[in-house]
Amino acid sequence: MEMELKDELGVTVERLAAAAGLLEQAVERLAQRQSDSEESIGRIGHIVATVEARRETELEEKLAAAEAEIAELRAAAASVPSTVTNGRKTLPVAMANLLAKQGVTVDSMEAGALDAALVSLSLEQRIAVKAQLMRAGLLG
Repeated sequence: MEMELKDELGVTVERLAAAAGLLEQAVERLAQRQSDSEESIGRIGHIVATVEARRETELEEKLAAAEAEIAELRAAAASVPSTVTNGRKTLPVAMANLLAKQGVTVDSMEAGALDAALVSLSLEQRIAVKAQLMRAGLLG
């Protein structure tokens, strides 16, 4: 009986030793996977940083170009006399008809009469009418 216990104990110790060996191998594999993952994350981070730097450079170049174009347009607008209104000195037919229905003629346009005539229109429509009159050079 004592011999059987020793044999069973020996078998159990061998099985535990084998299990411990397998656990050590599993830990080594997990450590290697973690190391590989950290390297991959590092590479991805470097790639993302490179792409972001390129995009930032592109956006800065586009911004500089847009600012230069705005400066050119402002300079060009400053050199144009203020009396020129895109070469247009007439109102669209629909606008002239709208004003005529309100009793305002283009020949006798006064600020008070215009405001009174546009009272029935919505705010957006009033702004549109005044903008067209300004473009036509009829309103200062």
